Amino acid sequence: MYIHLGQDTVVRKENIIGVFDMDTSTVSKTTRDYLRQAEQAGDVVNVTYELPKSFVVCRDSRRPSGRVVYISQISSQTLLKRADFFDVR
Repeated sequence: MYIHLGQDTVVRKENIIGVFDMDTSTVSKTTRDYLRQAEQAGDVVNVTYELPKSFVVCRDSRRPSGRVVYISQISSQTLLKRADFFDVR
């Protein structure tokens, strides 16, 4: 299954490592350091021209680091629902 992250970007569900809310997760210095390091390594792909709401960490064997981080304008809750990672009732 493929998940649409915004603009023209889709990823395979099985490649997703984690979906994170930008507002709550970037409060942590550890997360900010992780995103900074990923950006310096060239592993961050911004798929929005709007205010980012989430970031998605995916496996990518074509990259030296083995990962890619997508910055998306779609909320983490919406992405999780699209991926059917949990049962929403």
